[in-house]
Amino acid sequence: MTTATTAPKTTMQRFLDTVEKVGNMVPHPVVIFLILIGIVIALSAVLGLFGAAVTFERINPDTHKIETASTAIQSLLTIDGIRFMYSSLIPNFMSFTAVGLMIVAMIGAGVAEESGLVTALIRKLVIVSPQWALTYILAFVGILASIAADAGYLVLIPLAGIAYLAVGRHPVAGLALGFAAVAGAFTVNMLIKPLDAVLVEFTNDAARLVDPNRTIGLASNVWFSIVSVLFLTVVVAFITDRMIAPRLGAYDPKLAAEGTVTEQGAVLSEAESRGLRFAGLGLLGLIAVFCLLTIPSGAPLRNPTTGELIGNSPFMNGLIALIMLMFLVSGWAYGIGAGTLKTLTEVIAAIEKSIKSMGGTIFLFFVLSQFVAYFTYTNIGTVMALSLSGMLQAANIGALPLLIGFIVVVALIDLLLTGAIAKWAIFAPVFVPLLMKLGVEPEAVLAAYRIGDSPMNAITPLNAYFALVVGFVQKYDRNAGVGTVVSLMLPYVVWMFVLWTALFAVWKMLGLPWGL
Repeated sequence: MTTATTAPKTTMQRFLDTVEKVGNMVPHPVVIFLILIGIVIALSAVLGLFGAAVTFERINPDTHKIETASTAIQSLLTIDGIRFMYSSLIPNFMSFTAVGLMIVAMIGAGVAEESGLVTALIRKLVIVSPQWALTYILAFVGILASIAADAGYLVLIPLAGIAYLAVGRHPVAGLALGFAAVAGAFTVNMLIKPLDAVLVEFTNDAARLVDPNRTIGLASNVWFSIVSVLFLTVVVAFITDRMIAPRLGAYDPKLAAEGTVTEQGAVLSEAESRGLRFAGLGLLGLIAVFCLLTIPSGAPLRNPTTGELIGNSPFMNGLIALIMLMFLVSGWAYGIGAGTLKTLTEVIAAIEKSIKSMGGTIFLFFVLSQFVAYFTYTNIGTVMALSLSGMLQAANIGALPLLIGFIVVVALIDLLLTGAIAKWAIFAPVFVPLLMKLGVEPEAVLAAYRIGDSPMNAITPLNAYFALVVGFVQKYDRNAGVGTVVSLMLPYVVWMFVLWTALFAVWKMLGLPWGL
């Protein structure tokens, strides 16, 4: 409780003020990559002038024999380099496949979100949860809500507070639970989501710096992600029940801000319920179609030579199409049932709205594509990775300690640069080749990145939704502020980070498969 006089700031609050001040000095991601492009150009010129190069052994992809090769830095300020930068502007962007994958995925996701399917589905799952399992179901649904991040932040978190209040528990504990689940485990899911497509493409671009034929698929982290979802569900629920809820104690409704309505949206309308039934039928119909396309021997989506389905097959190579159709069909079916999207024209309008909202992301991708192309052309990443891997191999530093150190570095940087895509665009060209040289598969590096990029999202004020969560908390406690939210989220961040990293280490030591 605050008094008439302003209480002195605690050490934590002063620390957060500093973080926020420093974070506000970080420029827009586009500006960051423009600066990085300038650094790459200048660095390539300097290193090229000194003839920086590295000699290494590799397996020839044609003969499969070990051969000695050499890679030198190529300057972008030579005649050839300037020609490359000028003539490759459009090809760089057009070959940046992450753009196409993101747009295709958003065609379906846009329909599902605009029709109201995602919102209704989250609300339905929360409403039907039995009281004894409410915390676990909220945590589980919150983690899965990252398939549509906006819906998770805007719908799941406030509904978690309402659900807790409805069963006589402190609503702020519910809000904390929802925020930890949605933000703290953002990069893993039981479903393949648009973010996975971008991260995988960046990983493949980086892996090709070492092995031009090395690629991973959309489901390359699926087993680790599924286990992580279940594991983190238990962790988040345990922390809520054993640490957060006891600390908050019984709720005093007098603390609520004036005009707060706690029961709003607690029951689905008949139209929404009908929409969910239609969505289920539409999804079952789509699954039936894909069963016909995949299960029979000689089905068109099986590998025409080997007949395999999981692996190198049209089904797995075009998995993004299935994801898009799942959202599109179920979203449209929900819209028909609920009356929110009745005509094809309305569906097209929903898709157009979704694509329009990606304008800033597409522009960021344009700049990213130039950075990736320039970085690849100069061979800086290859030379750096090979040089560092040689030093690390000579120092006998194990791959696992290096992976854990990588997780820590990503987590610290996430306090100031929260975008998962922007950070991976920087880290992937350096760490994927480096660790591949140490015998670490690209799937493991990407799994490590998922851990480092996630928990800090729930504590950094630079998270785009952090201020929104502060507002949610203030509805139930008008005296709350940034420090309140951070103090609530600290136990989640610390324990999720430590235990999730431990899970990763055990997974790596046991040699378990990361995905398909």
